[in-house]
Amino acid sequence: MMQFRFVLSVLALSLGLVSGSSISASDTTGVSRVELRPGWRMDDGTHMAALHIVLDPGWKTYWRAPGDAGIPPQLDWHDSRNIASVTPIWPSPVVFFEQGMRSIGYLREVIIPLRLTPDTADAGMVLEGNLQIGICKDICIPASLSFAAALPATQARPDPVIAAALADMPYTAQEAGVRAVSCRIEPGANGGLVLHTRIDMPSAGGTEYVVVEAGNPHVWVAEPDSMRDADALHASTRLLHVEGKSFALDRSKLRFTVIGDRRAVDIRGCTP
Repeated sequence: MMQFRFVLSVLALSLGLVSGSSISASDTTGVSRVELRPGWRMDDGTHMAALHIVLDPGWKTYWRAPGDAGIPPQLDWHDSRNIASVTPIWPSPVVFFEQGMRSIGYLREVIIPLRLTPDTADAGMVLEGNLQIGICKDICIPASLSFAAALPATQARPDPVIAAALADMPYTAQEAGVRAVSCRIEPGANGGLVLHTRIDMPSAGGTEYVVVEAGNPHVWVAEPDSMRDADALHASTRLLHVEGKSFALDRSKLRFTVIGDRRAVDIRGCTP
C-alpha cells in the first residue's frame, strides 16, 4: 500500500527534555523544531502533555489514519515510569493528494496532546519513549522522535498551547448534529467485505471526505467513495484482512471521520 520509495535512512532526533524547552532540528531534512511540552496534572488525576512538531515549509506529516500514500504514526512509551497508559489526541487533520492518492495529515505544524494515566496517583511521572512519523515533500522520510521528560504531579497550570490544540479536536457526532448512522455489509467480489454507510448529518462544508477505521489493526480499509444527497452523506469502501484471512466486522467499533471545509466530525459505530 505504501507508494513512496524511502530514499533516506531513518532520521533520529534525540530530545532530552525536562522542561518543555524546544530542540532545534534545523539541520535535519524537513523538521525545524520538535518540543515535548510537559503540560499539567488534571483534576481527574490524569496528566496532559503534548508533542509539538514544526516542519519546514512545504513538508507535511500524517494523521492516525494517513491514507494509502501516508505513513501511520506509531508511539512507543514503554520506557516511561509511573505511567499506565498514553492516549494521543489527534487534532483535526486536512486532506491532501500525493501522486493522485488521498492522504490525511498536517501541513507545517502539529501539536499532539497526550493524555497520561499514572500507575500511582498524586506521584510524578517520567515520560520516555519514541514517536515514529512520516514527513513528506518530494520524498518521504520515516522520522524517529525520541523524548524524555519528568512530569511533576504539582504542575496544575494549563498550557495554553496544548489547550488550543485540544480545542481543535473534531466535533463529536452530537456536536455536529448527526442524527443517524447506518451500515450495510456485503461480501466483496475478490474476498473481504464491502461496507456501505449512510450518515444523516448537516454538511461539514465544501467537499466532504470520509475516513473509515475498522477498529482492527489487521484490517485494511480502502479509500471510500462518498457523495452527499441532501441531508445524508453516503460512503462505500472495501475492507480486507492484511494476511488474507476471514474476519468479522463489529459495527460498534467502526469509526468514521468526516472532514469538510468548516469542520471535522468524529463518529463512533453504526446500526444495521
